[in-house]
Formats: sequence, C-alpha cells, structure tokens
Amino acid sequence: MSKSMKRVKRALEEAGIETEIRELGQAKTAQQAADGVGCELDQIAKSIILAGVETGQALLFLTAGGNQVDADKASAIAGEPLTKADAALIRAQTGFAIGGVAPVGHINPIRAWIDPRLLEFEEIWAAAGTPHHVFALKSAVLPEISGAQTADFTT
Repeated sequence: MSKSMKRVKRALEEAGIETEIRELGQAKTAQQAADGVGCELDQIAKSIILAGVETGQALLFLTAGGNQVDADKASAIAGEPLTKADAALIRAQTGFAIGGVAPVGHINPIRAWIDPRLLEFEEIWAAAGTPHHVFALKSAVLPEISGAQTADFTT
C-alpha cells in the first residue's frame, strides 16, 4: 500500500468511517471510475485542484463526475482569480499525484468546496490517494471530513 493510500485510510479511520479501498484497472476519467464500481457518473467525486493567482495556494473543488468547474464562479467563491494548478503545487500541498487526489489525508490544510450535486446521492466514490484506487462513503459525511463548504461553482 502506497504512503498516499495509507494517509487516506488513516484519515478515514480517524473519522470513524469504515470502508473498503477498491482497486480499479483503468480509471483516468470519472466515467471509467463509475463503470469500474458500477455507479452513476455523478456519484464520482472528482478532486479538482486550482491555484490562487494572488496567494499561490492550492484550492480543492470536489465536483460531481459529470460536472465541470466554472472558472468565474470558483474565483468568486475563492476570493481571487484562479488558474490551473501544476503537478508540483498539487504534490506539495496535498501529497498526492494528479489523478489520485483524495478529499482527505492531505499533508497540508487546504481550503475546499463541494458541489451540491454530490450531496444528492446517499453513496459517492472518491480517489483513495492513487489514480487506481477509490473508496465509497456516505455523501453527507464528505463536507465534515474534508472541511469543504457547499457552494455552486459548476457549469
């Protein structure tokens, strides 16, 4: 088990969440992940990391699988212009590689927001610290364990 996945597993255990981390073969897209676990596309919680232009900090937007982050809405919520975060910033802020960013287990605190669409499902799936591993959890607990605020930032 990778160090990243161990951090996610530990964070989930500390939050009192019992779940199985499932390995997926090919899961480069939310649709591939949904097909792999047998759920709807929007039950996949994508972790989109953007960078604050003024602060240089990484910001996390937990988005339903079929939704896209609207740059203007996200910037308004963050209080600064945003740009795409590069791999080095993502790794430095979260400890995860692109494609495996989990909503929990980050090595540094991160400001986060959650797409209300995710909360419409009882169960959702998220990356477990690698591009090939996911875990299920009740959507209602995701804001609490991730520190994410519910906000409208999608197109």
